[in-house]
Amino acid sequence: MIGLTHYLILGTILFSIGLYGVLAKRNAVAVLMSIELILNAVNINFVAANRFVAGDGVIGQLFSIFVIVVAAAEVAVGLALIISIVRHKKSVNLDDYNILKW
Repeated sequence: MIGLTHYLILGTILFSIGLYGVLAKRNAVAVLMSIELILNAVNINFVAANRFVAGDGVIGQLFSIFVIVVAAAEVAVGLALIISIVRHKKSVNLDDYNILKW
């Protein structure tokens, strides 16, 4: 039977892959996808903890829906910023984005 430990290990693996993507990738779109992977790992942990710890409660699902809504807003703003910068810089490489540096 699949227990809480299995879900937590899956969440940890997904979080680790996402963290590696955020720290190692130089492509702005890949970094946004890695952030989404991290948020999905958190959602798995919320739902699993709710299922195995709280039982009949829906708090884990509500938190997950909230995280999904925030993630959708984050992607919309992030992609809008990337598209705006790409129009000027003609690159999606994060090393080329030094607009805010003095």
